[in-house]
Amino acid sequence: MQAGGALPPGGPLGRILAEPPRDASHGDVATNAALVMAKSAGLQPRTLARLIAERLDGDVDVAGVEVAGPGFVNVRLSDAFWRGRLADLARRGAAAQLSDLGGGRTANVEYVSANPTGPLHVGHARGAVYGDALASLLSAVGYDVTREYYINDAGTQVDALARSAYLRYLQALGETVPEEAFEGLYPGAYLAAVGEALAEEHGAALRDAVGAVERGESPPPEPLAAVRRFAVEAMMTTIRDDLALLGVRQDEFRSERAMVDSGGIEACLAKLERKGLVYTGVLEPPKGRKPDDWEPVPQTLFRSTDFGDDLDRPLRKSDGSWAYFAPDIAYHNDKVERGFDLMIDVFGADHAGYVRRLKASVAALSDGKADFDILVTQLVTLYENGEPFRMSKRAGRFVTLRDVVEAVGKDVVRFIMLTRRSDAPLDFDLAKVREQSRDNPVFYVHYAHARIRSVMRRAEDAGIDTANLADADLLLLDDESEIGLIKSASGWPRVVEGAAEAHEPHRIATYLHELAGEFHALWNKGRDDPSLRFLVEDNESLTRARLALIDGVGRVIAEGLHLFGVEPREEMR
Repeated sequence: MQAGGALPPGGPLGRILAEPPRDASHGDVATNAALVMAKSAGLQPRTLARLIAERLDGDVDVAGVEVAGPGFVNVRLSDAFWRGRLADLARRGAAAQLSDLGGGRTANVEYVSANPTGPLHVGHARGAVYGDALASLLSAVGYDVTREYYINDAGTQVDALARSAYLRYLQALGETVPEEAFEGLYPGAYLAAVGEALAEEHGAALRDAVGAVERGESPPPEPLAAVRRFAVEAMMTTIRDDLALLGVRQDEFRSERAMVDSGGIEACLAKLERKGLVYTGVLEPPKGRKPDDWEPVPQTLFRSTDFGDDLDRPLRKSDGSWAYFAPDIAYHNDKVERGFDLMIDVFGADHAGYVRRLKASVAALSDGKADFDILVTQLVTLYENGEPFRMSKRAGRFVTLRDVVEAVGKDVVRFIMLTRRSDAPLDFDLAKVREQSRDNPVFYVHYAHARIRSVMRRAEDAGIDTANLADADLLLLDDESEIGLIKSASGWPRVVEGAAEAHEPHRIATYLHELAGEFHALWNKGRDDPSLRFLVEDNESLTRARLALIDGVGRVIAEGLHLFGVEPREEMR
């Protein structure tokens, strides 16, 4: 479908949109082409809109066209056009309809990256699922995707982990460790197994080595380094197992300590210095701090305000040690150096304050060439017995990701985590996700697919050919609800492309729920009106046409669930 004409070359074609209007009563497609091209054409927008409408009105695929507002053109497509889209879906399947938006470009999606100080909790599940689904979505539209986890295995938190594990090790050796010894550390019982494993592997050697250092009898390296390495490896094994239980995978695990030890921070700092973006200066006191509470100290600073940040950021403290930001910027420099065309970080809500500074750093390190996005996943509130359950890793009292997956299943967890925008808070009600109702989106979508598969099995049992439905007589689909369902299923490629471009996989969850709703509505119409049933006795041609319709819907639902890492249900128990 196109409208030919002698529009001037070189116009602002990139700003022309053709998309479904918000109000379906306005047609199937609305375009702003006349508004965009009016100046180039030397015409008033409505005049140009009428000319476009006249051309479109004669197109075989167009059932109606009208000019609206200041110059929008609303187009209603013919039923034959929509039947053609269903035939294409039947021939090629849902996956083959997707565009090659990525065109083989490389993308790095980093997600989870939780500190290896304990098991993953339910809050981590949201970033894990969102990042994993986004990676799958980008792959589906032609990107070459690397899924990455950044291991924060350097710094004060893993030092606290090492000291906590060491205390558990002493307990495993039979020593009494007072509770107050865990103050400021990680007292969770999950480290008891780590202490026992340390005792089994090292016996009393680590205790004796620490004692020798404390008595000044042994020089560095610090003996707790062995405990740190052991504890981090143990926690990463637990984290990998938890992610596997949720069906989440990563291709790369990058170590902060390895990056620091290899001189990555120094290399990054030198790169910024060559660009003239590092200087020694004194920052203004933090907001709310009184002058007598703050001492102006010269620091090594990065000129992040040159790239949209609200203040310059410290790279090195006055005592010569690296600031917290330094390893992060060096890690992102490593991503830039690896040459990804697109880089996406999925952060938890507690890291929202780092978005501007990291975007500034990547812009500086890449000379503004990097395509870099940061998605922030807001908090998940888990309800237990009608009350929010508060979590604290340091207190050792939290709901693990494993707890939730074992309670309701990975598919439920994955789908629910994708039902809202990443930047909107999410309530996870364990009772609600077990309901078999429209209010439970997981059940509702699964039920639609299971119903479709049930009809297809019944058709096969009745001897109806379901293998070649692309050759069914689709002209027999003429009910308004049938055409409406075809339109919705045909929107699949556009929804996927839009979700990929916006980095918003939750759009697919919304789409699947709405598509399932339309299918269920048509099912219910057939229950009330036998002439609209999918299996029509003594009319195989009409039956095959309707099977082509629901099979197409089922293919779309299945493909959408697969993108989410969710297995479509063949039947509901």
